Amino acid sequence: MQFVSVDVGTQSVRAALVTEKGRFLKTASRPLETWNPQPEFYQQSSDQIWKACCEAVKEVCRDAKDVRGIGFDATCSLVLLDDAGRPLTVSLKGEPEQNVVLWMDHRAVSQAEAISATGHSVLRFVGGTMSPEMQPPKLLWLKQNLPSTWERLGLALDLPDFLTWRATGCASRSLCSAVCKWTYQAGSAPGSDMEPGWQESFWIRIGLEDLTKDNYPIIGQEFWPPGAPCGRGLSMEAGLQLGLKKGTPVATSIIDAHAGGLGLLGCEAEGEFCKSFSRRLAIIAGTSTCHMLANENCIFTPGVWGPYFSAMVPGMWLSEAGQSAAGALVDHVVSTHPAYPLIQAKTKPGRRPEDTLNAMLLTMCEQRGLDSPSQLVADLHVWPDFHGNRSPVADPNLRGMISGLTLSAGEEDLAKLYLATLQALAYGTRHIMDSLADTGHSVSSLLMCGGMAKNPLYVELHADATGMPVLLPSETESVLLGGAILAASASGRYKSVTEAMLRMGGSGKVLAPRASERRFHDAKYAAFRALLDCQLRLREIMSPNGRPSSSCS
Repeated sequence: MQFVSVDVGTQSVRAALVTEKGRFLKTASRPLETWNPQPEFYQQSSDQIWKACCEAVKEVCRDAKDVRGIGFDATCSLVLLDDAGRPLTVSLKGEPEQNVVLWMDHRAVSQAEAISATGHSVLRFVGGTMSPEMQPPKLLWLKQNLPSTWERLGLALDLPDFLTWRATGCASRSLCSAVCKWTYQAGSAPGSDMEPGWQESFWIRIGLEDLTKDNYPIIGQEFWPPGAPCGRGLSMEAGLQLGLKKGTPVATSIIDAHAGGLGLLGCEAEGEFCKSFSRRLAIIAGTSTCHMLANENCIFTPGVWGPYFSAMVPGMWLSEAGQSAAGALVDHVVSTHPAYPLIQAKTKPGRRPEDTLNAMLLTMCEQRGLDSPSQLVADLHVWPDFHGNRSPVADPNLRGMISGLTLSAGEEDLAKLYLATLQALAYGTRHIMDSLADTGHSVSSLLMCGGMAKNPLYVELHADATGMPVLLPSETESVLLGGAILAASASGRYKSVTEAMLRMGGSGKVLAPRASERRFHDAKYAAFRALLDCQLRLREIMSPNGRPSSSCS
């Protein structure tokens, strides 16, 4: 028995053929184009995305004989269609094929700030502050800036929901997307006076009352948990396009990071590694980083999205934190450095510049007689929010900082800056964990997947900086595994998503933190937090009512 998983990431579509035990038989990928017409604007094409999905699925299913279901995950990007299902432009220049506002698009910062200023009770479920990466501010921006698109709007879908709509013709929505990115309420939280469903007063207060007419046909009227069967399975048209049988069960979709959470949480390890879902922090580390924590209890944490009921693990409340730029930040820091061409020249075919830098750092450490590479950058500090802070400060206007630069710009300087950047990302995770702990969460282990998790130095620094053991699954493609878990659940092979997680999650290896590194990272984490204080003080000084000061404290 086999299942197909489709993962639509930022830069590519990937498909996999997976067995009922979670073993990967075949994978394929296709690149995606992203338009960046001006700073903070990122646009894609849903037609191109669907075409890439079809090509990748056909490739992995070429010799498949027993496909029992298909599951989709995707970035939480916004797709616009007219009443006939045709693309509606999100481009200021009117390019018709560009109808997707990518998840990382920050055009709607002012709209997000205006929504946050309303103080509506629904904001409690997004950490108290609306992010420009969520859909309400993007929709408000579209209404204010592209009236011709707004007037013709027939469907506004999260990208995961667009994929199941194309596959089945059914416009039902996933509770994952609706709850996490659209403010839909799936359950009643203790102390909340809100009923489950859309909150009409919220949409009216932010100026999007148009969406409430006739029971919200544009943004969704029917909702299902991830893994529930969607519609009547694959339509005839979609089956032909994908190379699968009509009626093949299609799972209600999920956001890509949440798919990674499903794939990670069911993973087992030898020894005393904690097995409780509520104490395992899943870190999906790619272009950005998502930190996912499920709990039986409804726990609110300022600056952290959620808690969201049944948005990832059925019956559990999800707290979702993250970093808006992780892999993207490392790529930026490395590729824009003057010494980057020298590192490229030293990098062997099939390897990444990071591999060369990791080896260089070990050599530098040995030459200087240091106990670990981290000590190379005791005086070089990075604040990593080059694309704003998602958690726990929840401020998209924060920016990156570097302290400790010199006039030197050679290969070793690049290696040090790269290392300090990786440290900063690890300290960002620790900052998130501190905020979670302050409100009652108890994390005892980290689980990692994604492109960044394939960098051993990144993983090692997370273990050492947080003092937590890190579990790395043997099957490294946890996001694709999450889609297969949904497909297996929708097909009826397993009774629930939770059962599928445990049966398909596989095993992994554990990297323990080094006690010898603790004192260094405690000190440097304090310096990391001081950078934030300094930036906020500088902002205060430069504001219209700011007062000059000689101190950042």
